Amino acid sequence: MIVQEILGPRDKQVLEAVVIDYIRTGDPVGSRTVAKKYITDVSPATIRNVMADLEELNLLYRPHASAGRVPTALGWRYYIDSILTINELAKRDREKIKKAYEGSPKEIQTILRATSRILSELSKQAAVVLLPKLSQTIFKRIQFVRVNQNRVLTILVAESGIVQSFLVHIDEDISQDELNKYSRYLSESLKGLSLLEVKKRILKEMEEERILFDRLLRKAIELSKKALQVGLDETDIVIEGQTNLLNYPEFSDVEQMKKLLATFEEKTKIIRLLDKCLSSEGVHIILGSEAEFQDVQDMSLISSTYSRGGDILGALGVIGPTRMDYSRIIPLVDYTAKLLSQIFEDE
Repeated sequence: MIVQEILGPRDKQVLEAVVIDYIRTGDPVGSRTVAKKYITDVSPATIRNVMADLEELNLLYRPHASAGRVPTALGWRYYIDSILTINELAKRDREKIKKAYEGSPKEIQTILRATSRILSELSKQAAVVLLPKLSQTIFKRIQFVRVNQNRVLTILVAESGIVQSFLVHIDEDISQDELNKYSRYLSESLKGLSLLEVKKRILKEMEEERILFDRLLRKAIELSKKALQVGLDETDIVIEGQTNLLNYPEFSDVEQMKKLLATFEEKTKIIRLLDKCLSSEGVHIILGSEAEFQDVQDMSLISSTYSRGGDILGALGVIGPTRMDYSRIIPLVDYTAKLLSQIFEDE
């Protein structure tokens, strides 16, 4: 049974009214509320019958026998995919987002932190930004810094502005002068390649006999191989505004509060969710149980990718209760992602 083929205009009108009122109040919605506030030309009895039909279709349910109705997971999905109207983001919000980037340093991490802050501020929810994976970025330069006789700090700088550092353990002491030579050689030889291509090039170089006769090349290659074995495919996220969610009644209970904050501590789950968005551009909405937040079921994610030169770099999004205002937050996420892509394009 396909819901889209069954619902008539009145069914959709009632479902929309229930969703909108539930978003605003967080309370189960009764037929009298719908008749008084949203569909004033129809009696509460008629609306009650429509709501009963929607309940049979698993689009609404009663949390308590004497209560009104709230949307089910299927009801939310149908509302978002088939009923919700998305308007352009308000001009004042567009201006605030643009202003958030003014005067910011051009380093990508700084830009992405600003993105997370403004998304959290305007959405009144938690905002997350997935940083690009190092393996997907274009190599600009590498710097080796001697820490002590057995450790070297490796600093990788990508064209996108990402800076990542790793501690590398070495078997012999290498002077800073030697390390500078390695840095210059590798930076000149590998500039313009993706870091994944850099790693492949280094492994290929190691297989060629000529490095046996070139001490500088051999040492540089060996050191860079160790550096690139550390964290090349790891990524990270910036999170802002987790405490905004504590303003919602569904998260105000002490136990729910603990579960909520613990969810944000487990960054790997959020990273996995945002990773799902990287396969295609545009807004993605992951609802409730789809979001794999096992301890906090009533939480959803609205996300979109950001890119540079047509290549997807990462994703950003808003995490909030399933009853968040999608009509406002979807254009907020969409506009921010497009503006961020434009900023990277113009650099």
